[in-house]
Amino acid sequence: MSTILEKIAAIESEMARTQKNKATAGHLGLLKARLAKLRRELITPKGGGGASEQGFEVAKTGDSRVGFVGFPSVGKSTLLSNLAGVYSEVAAYEFTTLTTVPGCIKYKGAKIQLLDLPGIIEGAKDGKGRGRQVIAVARTCNLIFMVLDVLKPLHHKKLLEHELEGFGIRLNKQPPNIHFRKKDKGGINLNATVAQSELDLDTVKTILSEYKIHNADITLRYDATSDDLIDVIEGNRIYIPCIYLLNKIDQISIEELDIIYKIPHCVPISAHHRWNFDDLLELMWEYLKLIRIYTKPKGQLPDYSSPVVLHSERTSVEDFCNKLHRSIAKEFKYALVWGSSVKHQPQKVGIDHILNDEDVVQIVKKI
Repeated sequence: MSTILEKIAAIESEMARTQKNKATAGHLGLLKARLAKLRRELITPKGGGGASEQGFEVAKTGDSRVGFVGFPSVGKSTLLSNLAGVYSEVAAYEFTTLTTVPGCIKYKGAKIQLLDLPGIIEGAKDGKGRGRQVIAVARTCNLIFMVLDVLKPLHHKKLLEHELEGFGIRLNKQPPNIHFRKKDKGGINLNATVAQSELDLDTVKTILSEYKIHNADITLRYDATSDDLIDVIEGNRIYIPCIYLLNKIDQISIEELDIIYKIPHCVPISAHHRWNFDDLLELMWEYLKLIRIYTKPKGQLPDYSSPVVLHSERTSVEDFCNKLHRSIAKEFKYALVWGSSVKHQPQKVGIDHILNDEDVVQIVKKI
């Protein structure tokens, strides 16, 4: 393991020494590709047996999962226990010595699992089993809460982002708009729909040669970087929304607070005083992109107490059926829908109909 870490350190220091210009673009691209491969080796245990070294498995509960990252001194545990204390249905419980789950909080009818991920900073960079496993759990989160001390936010933010980026987690980013297809012959065929400031055919060939790819079609649909191309080739990147929680706002002035409110993806809070939890949870809901669908059994009122919670911006009646039970879609005849997704109340719809948040659905089965 140490040899991989030494190689990573050597490449990182060479990249820091290399001036960025047109002449060095190919060389830097090659170094970045080598770095990506080494990082993959670091977190992918040989022989596949590493993941169970310490039995670090976290059962997924609830409708969505939010991972907390942050340094030990930022008030993360206070925030977790206060959030769970206010909104939790179940008490905090420990599942390993590595981390705690303060339980499942209930918000707008959805059950949200909160996970503390302390090992990201402590273990991941050294390639320790613990860090590797915590990263694996982080990759299963639907949203990351990055808890920062409002007095030194940028320094911590940079370190944490660097750590997560290094292990294939991309925060608040969309997957690169690059078409990439390997083929058997014909060499490298590069097309760009807009002018490129970093990637040219030579740089692309240099990066691909590091992956032993000599025949491929690539289309760049925006001004892409070598990092973007490497992400597409690696193919194992996870794109997760992130909210930056600037904690300890009781220690700053109102003027400073006004400035913080303008920073994208940020929510200023005081975990200790439980300030601004409402704003935080509202933004969490928006970023999780959850929708609630209420069921209506025939001849009865809708059940508003326990909505069916679904992920995705486009949720069909079929997705709703599958969440209830796999057999329902097979027996489906039509559905009656009340709510903002239909013009008439109720309206008869088919299985492909797209539902909106808080629609009410009654399924009619084939006889």
